[in-house]
Amino acid sequence: MAPKTAKDYLFVGVQLLLFVAYAWRPNWLTFSRPAVLGNLGLLLAVVATLAGCAALLHLWKSFSPFPTPVAAGELITGGPFALARHPIYSSLLLAAFGYALYTGAGYRLLITAGLWLLFYYKSRYEEQRLAARYPGYAAYRQRVGRFSPWF
Repeated sequence: MAPKTAKDYLFVGVQLLLFVAYAWRPNWLTFSRPAVLGNLGLLLAVVATLAGCAALLHLWKSFSPFPTPVAAGELITGGPFALARHPIYSSLLLAAFGYALYTGAGYRLLITAGLWLLFYYKSRYEEQRLAARYPGYAAYRQRVGRFSPWF
């Protein structure tokens, strides 16, 4: 088991800062949208949150906010992980996008774009660590998309 590196802490620290920034509510970059779009955004946020909780429960003992795999973890490829290699990141992104639409907050859309960039690079690093730890990861990576079944 490889120890956590400075990169592990950097990724989690930036992620925490982006979550805090997302929760902030400035009055700039707001936009109006039809009520139906706001309601669809809220529905997306709720469904994505539930899907993320399901993925988290499926991962259970192997979960860590850090990219380095946990010592007692195992490679999980079933359930939500059969659809995406990083379904928790996907659900966080969809929930953030949906809630930004619901609130009409353009700055939250910008934070969501920042989260996408962070999760992209964090998942690349995480996958290097997973491939080094689990021999079957390379084949799994070939079969399943990073954030969705289609990409």
